[in-house]
This record gives sequence, structure tokens and C-alpha cells, in this order.
Amino acid sequence: MAGSSKNDDDGLIAGINVTPLVDVTLVLLIIFMVTAKIIVSQGMPMDLPKAASGEALQTIFSVELGADGRTRVDSEQVPDDDAIQGLAKTAHDKNKDLRAVIRADKKVEHGRVIHVLDLLKRAGIAKIAFAVSPTRDNTVPVEAPH
Repeated sequence: MAGSSKNDDDGLIAGINVTPLVDVTLVLLIIFMVTAKIIVSQGMPMDLPKAASGEALQTIFSVELGADGRTRVDSEQVPDDDAIQGLAKTAHDKNKDLRAVIRADKKVEHGRVIHVLDLLKRAGIAKIAFAVSPTRDNTVPVEAPH
């Protein structure tokens, strides 16, 4: 019976239709692309100062100081700079190894940045960094010996 010409079709599907899988994958890709753009653009647009030694940091406690006077902590608007201390103290109580990053526009007054730095230190945060945009020229000028 090995040479039988009987058709062995029991109604089983021998192939897999991948069209619905491709459709679902493309829809998920589009959703991911749209939400990724929204997540990235949550911060305030700023003109950060340039520095040759700038690098990307893992932001834990982010303080943003806008040139227009607005203050944001972790992308949430706060009424004034003095509100930062309470939020920093609460965040520091949750995580003793907390890192803070201050993002200040170039046009923000130096005294305001120092005031925020003082507020963070009084809240107990010891690890504080300043966000900068890296310059295109990564060479560091070396002074000639005198």
C-alpha cells in the first residue's frame, strides 16, 4: 500500500498564514514609534551650555531651570525654586544614594543655580551634576609649559 494513490487530506492545515502576524507586528511597531516620540519630548526645550567633557548621565532626580523662570522637577512643574527642597528631601528619604542633575538654560542667572544647588545639599543630596550639551570639537586645549 505504499504506492497507493489515495489522497491523505483529513482537513488539516499544512501551512501557516503569516499575514495576520505581520499585520499585528506592524501595528505594534507604529504604536511603539508614536509613544517613543511622546516619551522623549516630555522635557522642556532648552539651550544647554556646551562642554567638551559632557556625557550622558542616568537621571534620577532632575531639576530643570528655564530662562523664562519656570522650574520643573522630574518633568513636573513646581511653583518656585523653594519647592525643590521638599521634593528632594522626600526623594532622598526613599533612596539614600540619590543623584541629582540640574539642567539650567544658559540665560539662567548664576545666583538662581547656586540657590537650587544649596537647596539640594540641604535636602541631603550629595551627588549633584550639571547637564551640558557636548561640543562638536572634543579636543581639550592644553596650555604650554611656562
